[in-house]
Amino acid sequence: MDVLDEAADKPKDDADVRVGRRVRALRLERRLSLAELAVRAGVSIGALSQIERGMSSLRVKVIWPLAAALDIEPSALIADGNEAVNDLYCVRANSRRAIPVKSEGIAKALLSPPGATLTGMLVTVEAGGGTAEAYAHAGHEFGFVLSGEVELVVDSTRYGLKTGDSFAFKSTLLHAFRNPGAEQCQILWVNTTKPSEVRDGA
Repeated sequence: MDVLDEAADKPKDDADVRVGRRVRALRLERRLSLAELAVRAGVSIGALSQIERGMSSLRVKVIWPLAAALDIEPSALIADGNEAVNDLYCVRANSRRAIPVKSEGIAKALLSPPGATLTGMLVTVEAGGGTAEAYAHAGHEFGFVLSGEVELVVDSTRYGLKTGDSFAFKSTLLHAFRNPGAEQCQILWVNTTKPSEVRDGA
């Protein structure tokens, strides 16, 4: 019996919904369309869509080719709901994806799940680190200084921010930032651009 046939009269099961969200999250992380992943895994688009929507169970014969197509271990698809794994709607602390940056002393970890409208990041700036130059792009951004201090320049105006301070501005304004302190600085940074468009003056 085909996956679609099984799904016809089957009510949604919590486990199937969780697995489906996980499959979709992994697909979006890899920027694959439904059709592209279906081809790679050797399943129909309809069957894959049913799996992602939790309308059908992930059958044994589909787990292996689907895991291979997503370049993960099969166990990552069928992990129990109590295990700490990423989902379409959440990102676990130990499974954050790094966002490539070119500026010295800056690291960015993606906090928002795939497909989210907003891009949430944990930005870590080492002492003396900062953007190579002022830059601008489409969108808006908001930040909250979790620890340390940061010197933020927006539209030629310089702001000295410390733990507990926050900021927001249009991303189209030239902006730059650096850590003038002696200790590491961490900022919760939210951007309306996609992760692939987030960059540090590169």
